[in-house]
Amino acid sequence: MDKKTTSRDGTSLAYRVIGQGPTVVLVSGAMSTGGTVAPLAHRLADRCTAVVYDRRGRGGSGDTAPYAVEREVEDLAALIDAVGGATGLYGVSSGGALVLEAVASGLPVRQAAVYEVPFADFLDGGAGKRAYTRNLERALAEGRRGDAVELFLRLTGLGEETIRGARQSPMWAGMESVAPSLAYDDAVMGDGLLPRERLAAVCVPVLSVAGGASPGWLREAAEAVAGTVPEGVYRTLEGQTHAVEPEVLAPVLAEFFTGRTP
Repeated sequence: MDKKTTSRDGTSLAYRVIGQGPTVVLVSGAMSTGGTVAPLAHRLADRCTAVVYDRRGRGGSGDTAPYAVEREVEDLAALIDAVGGATGLYGVSSGGALVLEAVASGLPVRQAAVYEVPFADFLDGGAGKRAYTRNLERALAEGRRGDAVELFLRLTGLGEETIRGARQSPMWAGMESVAPSLAYDDAVMGDGLLPRERLAAVCVPVLSVAGGASPGWLREAAEAVAGTVPEGVYRTLEGQTHAVEPEVLAPVLAEFFTGRTP
């Protein structure tokens, strides 16, 4: 990240701008930094000005206690102002929930796109999310960052053998370093259920995308987002999963944010 801006509460935010065309800020999900969405930014760069940033508490950005979802909305407001105002927003997974909340809060956003926001109405009614929240809070309060990471990996559906292998991998230390931010994404997701009243306040066009090879409940959640906001469109990307390939997603986003096909 080669640029810095400052959020309302004094938190330093690291970001990078690449490309040309309409500006789009890319918002990463849990256990990730701006580097996670950088490959997508590069795929968008020939048609959009893509902005990637490290959310507070991770990467090159700072952090300020106490945390509140409103502070992350203020972070996006600072970024939008820094890059010229009235941008598009794209968010993946829990980053998509943050995007929707930011738009509902009245930030100057032209359009918003989200990929597989994991609202649990269509999975278990939020029961798994509630248990995860309790266990995550306990693990972080006791300083058990590795256990917090394990809880998140189980929530995503990884098996125990895969998790044990991850613990032995070179990337584990980096995962533990951002483990406290798991509580931030957990807060962004609220009770885990589709926030219908809040989505009704989203007054810009929204593209909600899911992978055709993802679990059915994620596709249902994505379709419900599009059906709840006043101006929503739902798209399925055949063969894609929650780990969507940038080269497949980028043309869809570019068409949406520019209003033009290639």
